[in-house]
Amino acid sequence: MKKLIIAILLPLIIGAVSGFFTSEAVTGWYAGIQKPSFNPPNGIFAPVWTALYILMGIALYLVWKQESHTKIWRQALFLFGLQLFLNFCWSLIFFKLEQPSWALVEIVCLWISILLTIIWFLKLSKVAAWLLVPYLCWVSFAALLNYEIWRLN
Repeated sequence: MKKLIIAILLPLIIGAVSGFFTSEAVTGWYAGIQKPSFNPPNGIFAPVWTALYILMGIALYLVWKQESHTKIWRQALFLFGLQLFLNFCWSLIFFKLEQPSWALVEIVCLWISILLTIIWFLKLSKVAAWLLVPYLCWVSFAALLNYEIWRLN
């Protein structure tokens, strides 16, 4: 139970900290830039990200609890940590630094790291891998949104 709680709290805490950068910019810089017609209302992002962070945490738990200490297991956990770090960095680059162009480059790296995490998780737990698919889909949408914001501004 302890590992499950830690595994869920880890992405939620990272998300909360990155949300801090987001919330400041939403009423400032972000409010004043041009956005595409398919930009969701601001109120949709927090619940979606919360659900995704919980799914990420459950996926992490399913892999972490195996404690196999194999090369694949260590790589899977490393990739999970990498994608979580890149997830955090995207919010910082896009919202805090107000750099949609660099955020676009970064979100491509994030997308690749999520895909690699899914592939490695699949080797250890099919359920864990599938739990990350909605996250990959959402980041795909976020990348498109990031691109359009960069293009429009």
